Amino acid sequence: MPADEHYLYGLHAVLSALRRNAGSIQTIWAEQRRRDQRLRQLLDEAERQQVRVEWAERDTLDRLSQGARHQGVVAQYAGSTAPSWDERDLPALLAEVDGPPLLLVLDGVQDPHNLGACLRSADAAGVHAVIAPADRAVGLTPAVRKVACGAAEVVPFIQVTNLARTLRQLQELGLWMIGAAGEAEQSLYQTDLSGPLAIVVGAEEKGLRRLTRETCDGLAHIPMLGSVESLNVSVATGIFLFEALRQRRR
Repeated sequence: MPADEHYLYGLHAVLSALRRNAGSIQTIWAEQRRRDQRLRQLLDEAERQQVRVEWAERDTLDRLSQGARHQGVVAQYAGSTAPSWDERDLPALLAEVDGPPLLLVLDGVQDPHNLGACLRSADAAGVHAVIAPADRAVGLTPAVRKVACGAAEVVPFIQVTNLARTLRQLQELGLWMIGAAGEAEQSLYQTDLSGPLAIVVGAEEKGLRRLTRETCDGLAHIPMLGSVESLNVSVATGIFLFEALRQRRR
């Protein structure tokens, strides 16, 4: 697709964009054969906001979303800034997930290239949202968006004021917290990652903060056979995410 075209897909993402910044949306394409209540809610909001809607076949939506999971709706929006999310969106976002949710929590990642790479892996692995602290961590800078190669526009990125509190809220919503820690006794390949889950990864060099670590339900490590003691945070994130994806498809 042309570099100056920006697309958003997924029912919750597009509906949130309509409610938060409808003026940025140019066109919404909806799947011709879908007529369920969730899509009707989105179409009603588009009508209220006077946003143009066009019906399309599924292969057209597949092309616009570059084969991603679009749930029958794709929106084109102007500018380079994706709709913003906050922690208040989490319950509704999780309620709309079909199957066990998979979240990624980044505890203080500061390098834009690492965050961009993590977002890219998160999109590829089907992560439903990425959560990070608002302080002492990089946000969605232009450098992050460039490295993410479009993932920053489609994966909900939620910055929170109190990460430990958010983790406890997720636990109350039924998610299991698994932290990545090199000193953990259990390997990630011995860990059940198939249920409602948040994978928690620490910052470059420092790893998980103490309070974050204590809030996790369990810790797991990546087996290392060579001489290096640790992996780049984005590499470790990708390994954890795709092991979770493998288990979920098993």
